[in-house]
Amino acid sequence: MPRPGFAFSTAFKVRYAEIDGQRVVFNSRYLEYADVAVTEFWDWTGIAKALGDTWRDMEFHVRRANVDYLKPLMLGDTVDTSVRIERIGSSSVTKRFEIANQHGELCNVIELVSVNVHLPTGRPVPIEGDVRSFLEALVVAQPDRVA
Repeated sequence: MPRPGFAFSTAFKVRYAEIDGQRVVFNSRYLEYADVAVTEFWDWTGIAKALGDTWRDMEFHVRRANVDYLKPLMLGDTVDTSVRIERIGSSSVTKRFEIANQHGELCNVIELVSVNVHLPTGRPVPIEGDVRSFLEALVVAQPDRVA
């Protein structure tokens, strides 16, 4: 179930391969959880179907990831990850991920900034047209945020 201020979440179980010697989820796995969740998020939005090649031809690279570890996830826990777009810049999209356990306890918060790049040069390029309009509509459609 999405956390307050979010319209989308996805859930899955912690697997044995994701834990470390202390029997908690290894720290780098939280970024993998964000990657799984954002893939599900984009599917949920319908952006690929709505925009087709316009969306598929764009290339976003991670520019910055801020990870706040609040409480460890353990083997067998349910990872419930809520995702929303926080900000749309001229060439970037900032997403927020809140990862909770099956009890609703917030375990991890991730802010991920991705930049739209021109692959041959690796340089940032603006997010324009239909893609910008679609992303902006997603921000507007999000539930009121809880401060």
